[in-house]
Amino acid sequence: MSVLRSRASACHAITVDVEDWYHVCGYLPAQERMRQHERVEQAVGLVLELLRTCGVRGTFFMLGSVAQQHPDLAPRIAAEGHELASHGWSHRLVTELTPEEFGVELAQTADLLERQTGYRPWGFRAPRWSLSRETTPWAFATLAAQGYRYDSSLTPLALIGDPQGHRSPHRIETPSGHLWELPPLVTPTPFGNLPTGGGWGFRFFPRSLLRWTLQGYQRHGLPGVLFLHPRELDPDGPRLHLGPLREFVAYGPRSSAADRLEPLLRRGTFRPLRELVESWQTAS
Repeated sequence: MSVLRSRASACHAITVDVEDWYHVCGYLPAQERMRQHERVEQAVGLVLELLRTCGVRGTFFMLGSVAQQHPDLAPRIAAEGHELASHGWSHRLVTELTPEEFGVELAQTADLLERQTGYRPWGFRAPRWSLSRETTPWAFATLAAQGYRYDSSLTPLALIGDPQGHRSPHRIETPSGHLWELPPLVTPTPFGNLPTGGGWGFRFFPRSLLRWTLQGYQRHGLPGVLFLHPRELDPDGPRLHLGPLREFVAYGPRSSAADRLEPLLRRGTFRPLRELVESWQTAS
């Protein structure tokens, strides 16, 4: 494994997990009856409008099932200059899939996105960061064997990842070739890493801490990878009844994350993850 060396001209990345409001891990049985209230196209439209306004291109990790149900959505995203990557097909955790099922989901999603957009995805992100060197070591070789160039699933956080894991992009060697790993942004503290790069942490911690963290990555010449879900820009959308804490983690307050995100997008330089990986491969 090799870690990316610091670069003075590092760019950041904004990434979007394209899923609907009911795609919450652990609640798969409810999805069929929830589809009559789908809002993913409307919510993705809000994300696209924000990025267009800020002059930023991002990476959209697309669920294959969503791309199938909304065949115009991936081409719409690609037409605005954004990268399409894979979020798997079913939104099941990788730890719940057999190696064979994982391989089928990867191929099925990649084939569909290629038919819809003309481009095969380079990148993958697992639902709820459910890739792990300990529990799913076989998954990285499967990704490389299918032609994926990078993964963005290893979060350096307790409970859902490895708190001792790398915060910097790094290369993972597998029997099928190598992959670049691009962890999401976190804020290091003496008490552990804070989840400031997206989700509930992005909405909860002070805006000054978010700016300080991105500036720290920039000073060290490293890309800060931000992430969001379309539902976070659609505060009026429906929600699953998960209990107060789980609902806050999944959806946040009844306000759009755009107010927090827009100033960061306007201040920084952002590029799709594929372009970052291309530049590292050229330099290596």
